[in-house]
Parts: sequence; C-alpha cells; structure tokens
Amino acid sequence: MTPANPKPFTHFSTWTSPMTQRLLRIPHLLVAAFMALAIFGVQAQTQAKPDYPLGAGDAIRVQVFQNPDLTIETRVSENGAITYPLIGAVDLGGLSIAVAEKKIADALQKGGFIQKPQVNIVLVQIRGNQVAVLGQVNRPGRFPLETANTRLSDMLANAGGSTAGGDDIAIVMGVRNGQLFRKLINIPSLFLNEKLQDDIVLQGGDSIYVDRAPMFYIYGEAQRPGSFRIERDMTIMQALAQGGGPSARGSETRLRLHRKAADGSIQQIEPLLTDPVLPNDVIYVKESLF
Repeated sequence: MTPANPKPFTHFSTWTSPMTQRLLRIPHLLVAAFMALAIFGVQAQTQAKPDYPLGAGDAIRVQVFQNPDLTIETRVSENGAITYPLIGAVDLGGLSIAVAEKKIADALQKGGFIQKPQVNIVLVQIRGNQVAVLGQVNRPGRFPLETANTRLSDMLANAGGSTAGGDDIAIVMGVRNGQLFRKLINIPSLFLNEKLQDDIVLQGGDSIYVDRAPMFYIYGEAQRPGSFRIERDMTIMQALAQGGGPSARGSETRLRLHRKAADGSIQQIEPLLTDPVLPNDVIYVKESLF
C-alpha cells in the first residue's frame, strides 16, 4: 500500500542513517590525510640542519631581507660555487648553511651594497648529500649520507666492501672549503694499524674510487703460470708460491725478473727470493740445469 504523502528523496542525508554517513566520509578523510603526509614528506626532504654542509647539486634559494631583487634560486656547481648578484662567484661547497649565509652577507657588506644584510638560505632540493662509490666494490652506486658523521669505512660497508680484485687503496675526492680535495687512503691500515685519522668524515658530493689491485705475472717452468694479485709486502718467494712453485723441470734459483723502470724501459734482473714484488713485475722461471 502506497502512503498518502510519500517523502521525495530530495537530499542525500534524508535517507541515509548517521552510521552510513560516517562511513561515507572515511574516504574523504583518508585522502586528506594522505595529502597532508605528502606535503610533510616534501617539506622533510628539503629541511636541513643549520650545520648541513652544502654540496654539488644542492638547489638553494638565497634571500636578503627587504631586498627582493636579490632573491635567487640556483644550484651549487660541481666545484662548489654559485653566482650571486653584485658579488659574483661565491664558494659554498662544504660550508654549513649558517656559514654560507654569513659569507654572502659579509661580501654584500664589504662591497658597500647593503649596510647590514640579513641573508637567509633555504635548501630547496638536497642532492649533495650523496656519495658515489665506484670501481672495484661489490655494490657500486650512490649512497645517502645518513648522518653528519658518516665515515669512509661506513660508506665502503654500504657498498659491500672491495671485491677480491680490488686494491687496498681508496681514492676519496670532493670539495673542502671551496677547494678540490683528493686523498689516498690505505683501507687495511684503518683497522690493522688503527689509523683512525684516515677514516675521514665524508661530505655530500664526495666520490670514492677503488681501483683494480696491482698484479704480477709468472711464466716459464712454473706449475701455474698466469697473473696474480700482489698481496701486502709480497716477496719473490711468495710470488713463486702463488704460481705453484717451479715445475719438475724448473728451478727456484734460476729466475729472471722483468721490471719497468721510471723511464719506461724494461730491466732484466736476477732477483733474490727475498726481494719485494712490484706492480706489473714479470717473473720467468728458467729450466733447471740438472
């Protein structure tokens, strides 16, 4: 039976229960929450501590109070510099944000452009807080600086350490105080000799390169002729052992060493078994006389 005065469905809320209305509002609340998290995530990526060291690739906004014409957005170049109005090139690589602000302010004041400039630097995009690890490591690539005190040993661990054919020397390159920086560090000595001062603190934009280990070569009357890695403080006797020793026809007392001199010439030497092995040495095992 149809009621005499049916109520038309003129409004959504007139025919839904309060519980249904609350459930239907959940998707809108979730969308709003996700948008808030996304905005917070973007802000978190561009926030940095005042002591964050600026590095190559960082995008920054430089502002001077009450001087809007001096507001610029720029990126720190590979050599750690930016170009700023009135004062030209400014080296900021490796400087904290607070120190970089003071450096620009001092330059504006010293140049007579502004009496008491108040400079503010905003980190728009962080790209310089990564370190490239290249060469003979198990996982080469770019890795973020997780803390302000990330050291060389930490970053080599992130890259899985050196491969079996990797050298004991790590080459670290970057920018320090606006100047190009390059340092060769013996990796085993960080742990064996406790040279903690060589376990340097890395900065954004640094690169670490591990070359191939130096090799020596052995041929002639050796049981396993071929190329081998030079181990630490290796002697001719140890190198001969790497090749399996002399064959039945060879003699360890009849050796000839081919070594490249500083002028590029090849020297032929009759080495002692206690002589050190140098990179690219070629050892020839002669046939025994008896």
